[in-house]
Parts: sequence; structure tokens; C-alpha cells
Amino acid sequence: MTIKIQAYLILVLSLVIVLSCNTEKKDSRESGDNFRLITYNVWYGFTQVPERKDQWIQWMQEQDPDVVSLQELNEYTPEKLSEDASKWGHQYTELLKTEGFPTGVTSRYPIEDVQRFFEGFHHGLLRVKIQDTYFYIIHLHPSNWETRNREIDWIISDIDKLPEGSAVILAGDFNTFSPDDSIYYNHGRLEPFFAVRDSAYNEVNLQNGKLDYTVIEKLLDYGLIDLENKTRSDDYQFTGSFPTLIEKEGEHGDRRRLDYVFTDGETATTVVHAEIIADDVTLKLSDHLPMIVDFEFVK
Repeated sequence: MTIKIQAYLILVLSLVIVLSCNTEKKDSRESGDNFRLITYNVWYGFTQVPERKDQWIQWMQEQDPDVVSLQELNEYTPEKLSEDASKWGHQYTELLKTEGFPTGVTSRYPIEDVQRFFEGFHHGLLRVKIQDTYFYIIHLHPSNWETRNREIDWIISDIDKLPEGSAVILAGDFNTFSPDDSIYYNHGRLEPFFAVRDSAYNEVNLQNGKLDYTVIEKLLDYGLIDLENKTRSDDYQFTGSFPTLIEKEGEHGDRRRLDYVFTDGETATTVVHAEIIADDVTLKLSDHLPMIVDFEFVK
């Protein structure tokens, strides 16, 4: 065997090994063994701070998500969302609408059974199916607890209509409070803050002068699992998810958790990590902090 033939065979063998490894990785990824979800309210679609969008894109690339739930995609079009998503490796995208405060979803995997709901919702609701899981992309009313209750009632009724045993994930900006966080609001500064807003802007944030927990209580009573709360460590320190250090006009009140991911009980057992990310970067990208959830599915 000549040296040239030997070199050629080595080259061919090397290519086979590389292609085999790449295919193996792709198959493993598609089998759903490991799955990362990010939910992020991106504050007016970066129209207020366009200079920070490149840093956000870089942050998204570094996180390597499989599915992303986005809120406040102001001035986005389907084409714009697709262009952004391609930068973090997602070729599948859906945008709820192109006016107001749209939500959207991007995915590494095909998006199926796309449903858009508007009646009864302040911002609308996007529901899709990815990898045999139904995703609800959430953005509830920002300043009316009664409307939020009606919105969540509708969502729960829609879950009831899904095929029995369906996996469900609710991810987004719920604009409301969890009873599990009430200890962090005992300082009593949020009630007067919202009382001023209710009076000045004709909002309905407070229920009889108190913070409203009923929306999250309904989800918990239904049997859905609050993943961030479920995975808190013994040394957990409350950061909330709003507000951040981004510069905005006006007063925005004390830290509070408004962004959540809920799943059905069975899906919750596959969660290995769920965290609101508060660091030097995320504290200055948007007025909300992102949440990352990592799932590990057993074949």
C-alpha cells in the first residue's frame, strides 16, 4: 500500500468518525435527554435601549437554550424574530401578533399546533406544541388582578381540554405574586407603592388594600408546580425578577417575582435546575430578569 493511499484512507476514516460523532450528538439532542428553557421579558423589544440588544443576543447564544419564551416583542415581525432566533441556533419561531406587546417563542425543534387566543386576554395568548409538550407563552395583565384571574381561569380551562396526561409548561411574565414569596414582602413597602398607582392611573393592583396571590394560588391548587420555588436551595436568597438596574423613568417599587415557569407534576420531576438569573449582565439588559430551567429526561 502506497503512502498516498494510506493517507487517503486515514482521511476518509477521520471524516467518518467526525460525521458519526456529529450525528450521535444531534440524535442525542433530539431525543430530549437534556432540555433548556429560557423565559425573558425583553422590555419593549429593546426599542428603548437598542444599544443593549447585541449584548442580549450574545447572552442568549452563551446559554444555548432549546426553547425560549419571550414577552414584550414590541415592533417585531415574524421575520425579525426569525433573524434574531437564528443567531442562537433556533430555526423555528412563532410570533403572537405584530402590534402592542407581542409574545413569541423560538425553538431548536419544530413548533406544531400553533394556537393564538385574543378574546379575554389583555396581551393575547400563544400556545404551541414542541417535543410533545404544550407551551403556554404567558404575559398576563400588568395592572389589574381581576383581569389576571379571568385570564388564568381561561388558561386552566384550556389545559383541561388537552389530551389526558399531556405535558404542559407555562412560561412568562405573570405580573403577580406567589404566596410562597409573601415572607419577602413583609416589609410592607409594596402596598403603598401600588396604592399610589391605583389612585393615580386608575389601576387595580391591590385587592382590598393587599397584594393579590389568588392567580398563583389557582395554579398551585390545580396541581401545577412552580419550578423556581421547587428547586430553591437551603441558602436561597430572594432576588425577585423585577425591577432591575436598568434606567427607567419613575418609581418601580421593591423587588418582586413576576416571572415564572409552571409545569405539570410529572414534567416537574425531570427538572434539575431552575433559577432567575441576576448577575452583572442581566441586571442591565432589561427591566425583567430572565429565568432558566434545565430538564433531564430519561429515555
